[in-house]
Amino acid sequence: MDFHYVAMDFGGHGLSSHYSPGLPYYQQNFVIEVQRVVAVTWGLALYSCTFPEMVDKLILLDRHFPLLLTEPTESENLLTYKRRMIEHTLQIEASQKPQRVLSPEEMLQGFLKNNSHVGEECARLLLQRGTTQVATGLVLSRDRRITLPEYSIDFISRDLLVPFIRKLQAHILVIKAMQGFYNVRRENDADKAALNLVKDILKSVLKEWFQYTEVPGNHYIHMNQPQHVAGIIGSFLKSSTPNQL
Repeated sequence: MDFHYVAMDFGGHGLSSHYSPGLPYYQQNFVIEVQRVVAVTWGLALYSCTFPEMVDKLILLDRHFPLLLTEPTESENLLTYKRRMIEHTLQIEASQKPQRVLSPEEMLQGFLKNNSHVGEECARLLLQRGTTQVATGLVLSRDRRITLPEYSIDFISRDLLVPFIRKLQAHILVIKAMQGFYNVRRENDADKAALNLVKDILKSVLKEWFQYTEVPGNHYIHMNQPQHVAGIIGSFLKSSTPNQL
């Protein structure tokens, strides 16, 4: 079976332009960006719920799920979370801190020092799209307003999550790295209750349309050890969806 793959950089990432000052990075914006360029049946989680007819199969590789508000008291704090995001965005915009210009080797070593879970080959590939050449060296191209990913992740209540999932028409594969996102971004956070809750809801609602597997490795396993996920993904793409059986 032949496949055509499209990889895109969302706004503020890689080779894509940054948003203008005052425009926050919301997940909904990324959905709009996908819809602008999509020409085949692919997508991401929120896109698959919003445009379910466009997605046949969805692969979530060590994906961080929306920040799930599991308790009523957390929902009451939603405005507090939103306020922090706005204040963070405006603080970064107002700082006008100049970008550090580094040599390619300095950039590589600094990246490896701050990201010990990434191998050198993986780091070089990431920096190809994550840096911009200037007269005296390289600067990071990622918008500093999204340095903290939790400020661009949507908050959603459990009551809203179930209707969202029921909109899906895709066959879903979730691959979880055992030392994945939560270990990289939240090293001291052993509480994965929200993650497990999302997994249980997906399984309960989607049934045979949902496939979950865990693999050894960290968040960048698809780059550090692609052989651990290539076979799983290949088999999933070649398999028939439940409505084709």
